[in-house]
Amino acid sequence: MSRRGSLLAGVCVATAAVGLLLTGGARVAPTTPPHRDSGRNAGTEIAVGAYLHYGSPGVERMRELSRWLGGTELRAGHTYLPGDTWTNIEGAPDSLRSWARWRNAKADRLFVLNVPMQERNEARLPDTRVAELIRTGARGTYDHHFRRLAERLVDLGVPDTVIVLGWEMNGFDYTHRCRPDPENWKKYWRRIVAAMRSVEGQDFRFDFAPNRGGDAIAWTRCYPGDDVVDIVGMDSYDQEPGRTFDEQVAQPYGLQQQVDFARAHGKRTSYPEWGLFRHGDNPEYVRRMLEWIEQHRPLYHSITDFCPHGVWQCGQNPRSSRVFRDHLSTGQPRRSAPALGPGGRG
Repeated sequence: MSRRGSLLAGVCVATAAVGLLLTGGARVAPTTPPHRDSGRNAGTEIAVGAYLHYGSPGVERMRELSRWLGGTELRAGHTYLPGDTWTNIEGAPDSLRSWARWRNAKADRLFVLNVPMQERNEARLPDTRVAELIRTGARGTYDHHFRRLAERLVDLGVPDTVIVLGWEMNGFDYTHRCRPDPENWKKYWRRIVAAMRSVEGQDFRFDFAPNRGGDAIAWTRCYPGDDVVDIVGMDSYDQEPGRTFDEQVAQPYGLQQQVDFARAHGKRTSYPEWGLFRHGDNPEYVRRMLEWIEQHRPLYHSITDFCPHGVWQCGQNPRSSRVFRDHLSTGQPRRSAPALGPGGRG
């Protein structure tokens, strides 16, 4: 959806400035902590997270958001690999070290990483070119890039990363979209998963996360198979299709169909991206989404928290902010939201 351009524009700015975000320090040990759980044995406990910044500042802001919520534990750390070059898709950004340190600080945390399936992922390439790239991937040409990423994550001590691969594949925009050739797209997904699972020491989970709704293609046509999907996610913002939350639930390929599909395939659900958007400060949407999450117990959810989506870093949604904080707060003393620049981004 066009909505995603605003998010990844911020990611691209952060990518260009990645050298300014490095915190240095010792390399994260490649071994995993003892008694690591990573949510696999946590029953129906929901890991709460937020997308706050692409790089190392996102880790610091998670601590501040937790304080604002009165100490509520944020167990899902969520970031993205830039889709500009294959080098970055291989895990080059050094801010991954900061995320790995955050992940390894507590055994029950989840590190959630969105991974593009193609370079030049926001180049608005025509369908004919995208179809060629999909077929190239399905033949195995790009396998080595994903093996390198897997090796990088294992080396950083995060072999149990949740990989949100080719997110919003049912949309119109990304180069890793499915519609130009869904059959070969599924083959390509399977090759990527096989390549990453071939790396010794890995314990990745792969999250299939379309946009809510029909979009460019029914997301069920892109589903690559139960053996290569661990989680059925969905990105769901307060925008059409679906003016009301009830419509967002009941529409074809909406929230109810996601839950039913996941149950039929024996998978957990997730919400890697959700938040406000085209309907402004909408506390009813935030309340209903949080109630939906409580009812259906996804593995994790991650609100997108900058303007216009946000409730903490963005001051233009005070009523929604109050609902979010009251729902998730532990009830301890809270700090105020951070003072950020215009538009609510740091």
